[in-house]
Amino acid sequence: MTPAQPRIAVLVPCYNEEAAVASVVAGFRTALPSAEIYVYDNNSRDRTASVAREAGAIVRSERRQGKGNVVRRMFADVEADIYVLVDGDATYDAPSAPRMIDRLLDEHLDMVVGLRIDQSQAAYRLGHRTGNRMLTGFLAWTFGRDFQDILSGYRVFSRRFVKSFPVLSDGFEIETELAVYALELSLPVAEVETPYYARPEGSFSKLNTWRDGSRILGTMLKLYRAEKPLRFFGAIGILLAAISIVLSIPIVITFVETGLVPRFPTAILSMGLMIMAMLSVSSGLVLDTVTRGRREMKMLAYLSQPAPKRS
Repeated sequence: MTPAQPRIAVLVPCYNEEAAVASVVAGFRTALPSAEIYVYDNNSRDRTASVAREAGAIVRSERRQGKGNVVRRMFADVEADIYVLVDGDATYDAPSAPRMIDRLLDEHLDMVVGLRIDQSQAAYRLGHRTGNRMLTGFLAWTFGRDFQDILSGYRVFSRRFVKSFPVLSDGFEIETELAVYALELSLPVAEVETPYYARPEGSFSKLNTWRDGSRILGTMLKLYRAEKPLRFFGAIGILLAAISIVLSIPIVITFVETGLVPRFPTAILSMGLMIMAMLSVSSGLVLDTVTRGRREMKMLAYLSQPAPKRS
C-alpha cells in the first residue's frame, strides 16, 4: 500500500492585490502542483477576489481588517499537513517553496522562514530594512536566540505548529508573534534564503514604517512581559529599589549624625518606592508561575498534533 502524500496548503492573505494575485497563484500552482491554494480576501476594494478565483484559487474572505485576523482565520479553517504562508504581493519566490518544504521535512522542523535576499533596490525599502534589523536585534536580545529576518511574510509550517498556535495579533505584528511562539517553546526552526522582488506595477505596500514598526515593537514588549514576567517586573523592581536607596542615603546619614529625620516627604517617598519594588518583584514571581503553566498547556497542544513526515 502506497503511503499518502502530505497535504500542502498555500495560504495567501490579500488586500487590494488585483495586480499581483494572479501571478502569485500561477507561480505556486507551478511550483507545488499538488497543493491547494487558498486566497483570503481582506475587504479589498478592487477585483482581488475575482481575479484570484479566475486564476484557480480557493477564495474565502475575512471581514475583520488586519493580517493577524486573516492568519487566525486561515489557521483555523484550513486542514493540511504542511502550510505555506505567503503575502499576495508577488514579491516572494514561488520556486523556493519546494526547497523550504524539503528542509522542513528532512530536518523535522516546525517552521522555515524565507530569508529575503532583495533582487533590486526597489524591492526592500531602506526604512523597512533598517526597522527589520532593529526589531530583529531587539528580539534576539530579549529572547536569547537569533532570527535574521523576523518580518518575512514567507514561511512554511508543520501542522502541529499551525494548530497549536494561538493567534492574538490583529495586524502586521503577526510575524513577530510567530517568531516569539517558536522561541518560547524552543521549536525547531530554520531560515532559507529566497529571492525578494519588487512589487509589480499597480501593487502598493500597506506597511507603514513608523506606525507598523511601533506596533510591532509594542507587541514585542507585551510578549516579553507575558512570556518573561519575572525578568520584566524584576527589572522594574530593581530600578525602583535603586531609586529608593539613593533617596534614603542622605536621610540615613543625617539621622545617624543628629538623630533627626528632617525630610519626611523624601523619607515617605523612599519608603513608598521600596514597597512598590517589593510588590513588583512579587508580581513577577506569581506571574512567572502562571506563565509556566500556560507554556506547558501550549506544549501539550503542540504535542497532540502529528509531526511532519514524508510519504
